[in-house]
Amino acid sequence: ENPYMCNNECDASTEELAHPPELMFDIEGRNPTTFWQSSSWKKYPKPLLVNITLSWNKTIELTDDIVLTFESGRPEQMVLEKSLDYGRTWQPYQFYATDCLDAFTMEPKTVQDLTQHTLLDIICTEDYSRGYVWKYDKTVRFEIKDRFALFAGPRLHNMASLYGQLDTTKNLRDFFTITDLRIRLLRPATGATMVDEDNLSRYFYAISDIKVQGRCKCNLHANSCVFDKEKLSCECEHNTTGPDCGRCKRNYQGRAWSAGSYLPIPKGTANICIPSNIGPVIRQNVSSLGVANRKEARVCDNELLRCQNGGVCVNNVRCNCPAAYTGLQCEKRRCETELGGCGGPDSGHVRLRAPSSAALLLLLLASCWAAIL
Repeated sequence: ENPYMCNNECDASTEELAHPPELMFDIEGRNPTTFWQSSSWKKYPKPLLVNITLSWNKTIELTDDIVLTFESGRPEQMVLEKSLDYGRTWQPYQFYATDCLDAFTMEPKTVQDLTQHTLLDIICTEDYSRGYVWKYDKTVRFEIKDRFALFAGPRLHNMASLYGQLDTTKNLRDFFTITDLRIRLLRPATGATMVDEDNLSRYFYAISDIKVQGRCKCNLHANSCVFDKEKLSCECEHNTTGPDCGRCKRNYQGRAWSAGSYLPIPKGTANICIPSNIGPVIRQNVSSLGVANRKEARVCDNELLRCQNGGVCVNNVRCNCPAAYTGLQCEKRRCETELGGCGGPDSGHVRLRAPSSAALLLLLLASCWAAIL
């Protein structure tokens, strides 16, 4: 018997007995647990279809597992989907079923079956759709960290390897990037028994908690992300601008915009946008004493246009760079301009801030709605 039957204590029109969607995102730890609950399966055998959509209006990079906690039994069929274009198009992230072959004509797999070469494969798993085996066995996961571990090792000790792959493989970056998530609930738990048509009120979906952890995508050009005017936005650095710091500021287009880089590990490369005037513009007026009076464009200062890598700004017109660096703002390793390139372990780039420092618990900032189809 389904132990999560409604017991006639559900009434959407009464505040004390209602289970609205916002209860999936409140702080748990209270007794009893609060949860959202769908309508019951009273139109059986017509499928009980519910979509739950989470939208951030911002590009997000996932950093930990997506975890759904069900107060009803875990659904027998479910699809987790993602969007990269603010909900205009969707693609599956993972399928869940008690019988993958029957539900989706897919062979059942687990994340442990994946390799570095198949990490991007979309799989169907049966691990999270079984009946009421354990009292606390209520969660459904999309395993982010297990996928990270394919490059970083079982305990994620080799994050340098993962960052290197993320830096050089766009498809891998995109796999862990979203603007929206959609949970498609296709068939509720039946307790691994035949549906009891005389008690259809016991079949429904109920979710007490959804956790999605990640950070704003800022192309490694920001150290923080703020919630302002009902929107998440990057606090862009490196003379960049845009929702994802995806372009150079006006008057800082001296070279093409480029995302920051994790490479070389561990320092990375900032790829700063530089002023549009490459180098000082010099006009020489020779006086009767033969002294040149030079009028030069501002190249550096001690606030916004700081010299990089220990360089010193000289009269706002040039950076006096350390021996190992060159470039307008000492942003380039000197060995890059020399035959043979950079091979030494000590020739580091501009240090990037820790990529996890902009991490957010995103659910509190997401807009959500549940649609019964």
